[in-house]
Amino acid sequence: MKVFTTDKIRNVVLLGHGGAGKTSLVESMAYLAKITNRAGRIEDGNTISDYDSQEIKRKMSIKTSLIPIEWEDCKINILDAPGSIDFVGEVEEAVSAADSAIIVVSGKNGVETGTKRAWELCEKYHLPRMVFVTEMDIDEASFKQVVLDLQELYGKKIAPFHLPVRENGEFVGYVNVIQQRAKRWNGEGKPETMDVPDYSKENLEVCREALMESVAETSEEFMDRYFGGEEFSDDEIRQALRVNVADGSIVPVLMGSNLTNRGMFTLMVDIVKYLPGPDRLKCAGINAKSNEVFEADYDFSKPKSAYVFKTIVDPFVGKYSLIKVNSGVLKTDDVMFNHHKDAEEKIGKIYVLCGSKAEEVKELHAGDIGALSKLNKVTTTDSLSTKANPIVYIRTEIPTPYTCLRYKVKKKGEEEKASAALAKIAQEDLTLKVVNDGENHQTLVYGISEQHLEIVADMLQEKYKVEIELCKPKVAYRETIRAKSDVEYKYKKQSGGHGQYGHVKMTFEPSADMEKSYEFSQTVVGGAVPKNYFPAVEKGIEEGVKSGPLAAYPVVGIKANLYDGSYHAVDSSEMAFKTAAIQALKKGILEAKPVLLEPISEIHVLVPDENTGDAMGDLNKRRAKVMGMNPVEGGKQEIVAEIPDAELYGYGTTLRSLTGGAGTFSYSFLKYQQTPQDVMDAEIERRKSKLENDEEV
Repeated sequence: MKVFTTDKIRNVVLLGHGGAGKTSLVESMAYLAKITNRAGRIEDGNTISDYDSQEIKRKMSIKTSLIPIEWEDCKINILDAPGSIDFVGEVEEAVSAADSAIIVVSGKNGVETGTKRAWELCEKYHLPRMVFVTEMDIDEASFKQVVLDLQELYGKKIAPFHLPVRENGEFVGYVNVIQQRAKRWNGEGKPETMDVPDYSKENLEVCREALMESVAETSEEFMDRYFGGEEFSDDEIRQALRVNVADGSIVPVLMGSNLTNRGMFTLMVDIVKYLPGPDRLKCAGINAKSNEVFEADYDFSKPKSAYVFKTIVDPFVGKYSLIKVNSGVLKTDDVMFNHHKDAEEKIGKIYVLCGSKAEEVKELHAGDIGALSKLNKVTTTDSLSTKANPIVYIRTEIPTPYTCLRYKVKKKGEEEKASAALAKIAQEDLTLKVVNDGENHQTLVYGISEQHLEIVADMLQEKYKVEIELCKPKVAYRETIRAKSDVEYKYKKQSGGHGQYGHVKMTFEPSADMEKSYEFSQTVVGGAVPKNYFPAVEKGIEEGVKSGPLAAYPVVGIKANLYDGSYHAVDSSEMAFKTAAIQALKKGILEAKPVLLEPISEIHVLVPDENTGDAMGDLNKRRAKVMGMNPVEGGKQEIVAEIPDAELYGYGTTLRSLTGGAGTFSYSFLKYQQTPQDVMDAEIERRKSKLENDEEV
């Protein structure tokens, strides 16, 4: 692939609901641009974008793919992002490298949850956007309904640039609103001029009038001419619309059929014509040496700098760091400085990726996207620059994963192999976190959803040949007491020679500090227990609180006092007093109204207004205590509640089902509180049977 200058580049991310047609749209565009001889099909598993084996198997996009398309002397870098919220980290990475977006909507299914999510993302990052309506070859597709639904949601900025022409139910052409002309596709797929159908004339007038109002608002001169009844030329309209689209005040709506490759030619022409290139955009970082703002602005004449927006790790090919050049011109064998790692690395070869294929190029100009291989110290969201001008860019905000499962390897001895493989996958997927929970003897893996984690498990088996089992995580219960007890325990053992003797009398009562396991004191008088055995008694308490007598959970909030006992001049030892203290602790806890404490988290649930009742009902079933509700912009409600951690298992899947994928949640640990009697009894019984059968608890 040849080298393109900044003004000839368009970086466009495809967003939308899963199944709306993003990947097949890329296939159609690639076919039209002669990248392929035949458009691939998701059903056949031969598309450029979905090349990963898991994507082929599941017939869905899992990772963001980069497909550069040469069109009209320009290079359109298409970032095909997954539509499923399971892979929202991939979407955030793609958006961070894009300069504009195309929101893909199914003409058959209309505006869906993923459509709204895509719009919100564009708003968050101030991305200029277009809407492309697919599946126009299907009878049930309604372009008009999609436009009306979008206008109801987002107002007058929604502007159809084309109107469909159908004959006998077949999608045969379109009306260009700007030119007020109609075209039909001939047998070779090329457009030919035709008369505007009578049924389109009324809609054409309405759409064109709305466009003219937007054009008029771009300057006072245009406004005066508009009210004076003057007509604008096509060039004036296009120039004004270029400004409108770039600032987001107009969102063009186009349409086509991925299956028949109709509408793609116009789409690519309009991408080049209306969506801004990097040369028209701002970009800034911080000079780490001077702490001053560095206005990169995709200027090829400024010092080199780039941002690593994504990492690809393949067990066979190796590691690629995908970059966007923010300033200067990156060339083969350049030495780049990574301020985050305080390290310089020689970049070696530069590549342009097209799906799974890498093509070497000699340089990348500011604003372009490419890949560097084998940069060992570089990770996603790092910044690269020169040591003389160390530049740091704001890191992409990656969503926090809240779905948690426990994992165990299926074959003994493969723990390290699984850990290393998960670390490699986590380099690619920043929404994957592995946590070693030593206290509960479990390894936890966090992801966006249970499906996300299941796919990770499949990747481990397929790519790294290690099998893991995902299961419900253990809940970190605690044991404590609610009353005071006074106990004694005498440890006496005689087996020839020196025996063992330790005798303690102790009180146990609740302490005021639930953050600490125990507080130890002694009030022994008269030397009943010699001072040199006090540390052994405390050691016994320290060891005993690690596993309580109720259900073998850690003990918290206990005040232990040694007030009396006895010793034997020959047989007493530190070990004997430590053992006596351990047994006294168990006895003392059981006589002081022991209870289980369960962890409680504060959960924030964001749902559309219409799903609030269902979400509240489900929270109530999960023993949650709703603390309040806050209305949120965009017709949503935030529900704030306190929920037991034991009830969080499977919550994400349920919430998604209740809200059609529109609901999201986050939580953080809040406190421990007493477990209800029925829950406590069930947990004690479960643990008891596991311990008795010597099973893993």
